[in-house]
Amino acid sequence: MHFLPKLEEIERRYESLTADLGNPQVLGDPSAYQKTAKAHSDLQEIVDRYREWKEIQKALVETKTLLEESSSDSEMRALAQEELAELEKRQEAIEGQLKLLLLPKDPNDEKNCVLEIRAGTGGDEATLFAQEIFRMYGRYAEEQRWKMEILSSSLSGIGGLKEVIALVEGKKVYSRLKYESGVHRVQRVPETEQQGRVHTSAITVAVLPEADEVDIEIDPKEIRIDTFCSSGPGGQSVNTTYSAVRITHLPTGMVVSCQDEKSQIKNRAKAMRVLRSRLYDMKLEEQQKQISEERRAMVGTGDRSEKIRTYNFPQNRVTDHRIGLTLYQLDRIIDGKLDEIIDALITHYQTEKLKQATVAA
Repeated sequence: MHFLPKLEEIERRYESLTADLGNPQVLGDPSAYQKTAKAHSDLQEIVDRYREWKEIQKALVETKTLLEESSSDSEMRALAQEELAELEKRQEAIEGQLKLLLLPKDPNDEKNCVLEIRAGTGGDEATLFAQEIFRMYGRYAEEQRWKMEILSSSLSGIGGLKEVIALVEGKKVYSRLKYESGVHRVQRVPETEQQGRVHTSAITVAVLPEADEVDIEIDPKEIRIDTFCSSGPGGQSVNTTYSAVRITHLPTGMVVSCQDEKSQIKNRAKAMRVLRSRLYDMKLEEQQKQISEERRAMVGTGDRSEKIRTYNFPQNRVTDHRIGLTLYQLDRIIDGKLDEIIDALITHYQTEKLKQATVAA
């Protein structure tokens, strides 16, 4: 393997971190211990695979020696050849895993995310579809044992969602949802359609990594905070106190409103989380423009106006246009069974990265 020196270096680093975890100075400093434990945990899987690969190498040498020594024993030779074939198969599989594990990690993969869903073309039907897609992600979050909290929402007159913003918290949330950003299109016969014609509507989904305060510092002088009374569908008053909050980021003109809580302080905190994540996403996009070739190769242009998926209800079909995947399981997928699509997307983009890494090497 051409990346053997890299693996040896990682194993040495892992062993050094293992020793550090038993160091009294590190144990006595919670911050240093947490940092060391995180670095140690990040290397665990790759070191485990590398050590497994080394054990297979030893077994291969022993089996080849046995094969040479058993030239006169046909039964022993057959067993050794069978063992050799099995070991080579395992070696190939682990080398493939190691190549993937050595790919540069997305630093945001471990983060929570802010999920934003907005109704697009299609009027009321689009708001109903937005509500269904939000419920789909909610059910998927439950299956993953993630926590989903609505930060802001706006209902349509018929009970659909014009817009919803939610925080999704849990293990590797962003790594699983990051490829969901884009335009989701639905094809079906609306309940209001008398003649049974199939209509097409669309919504937009944005998945933003949640920004920590360390990632984005917001100068209090650069924001304007307005308070107003919360309102429900059709504009009716929800409460008469000025608990709803609107934050305007003056340098960018970005506006975030939050009115789901009855407490102004809670609404302000939620709105700041959304603002921070949007500014972080903007910062990431600026960085990605500088390395746009990789981004283009990975996710097209990255333009959220691109249609990424179509949900066809009459045919029970879901198609992800980026990877040409079609599944006749819309009923399961809309119920939150998203793993098959998400796993296929992750595999596709990992393969693309692997091709680029091979070319670069």
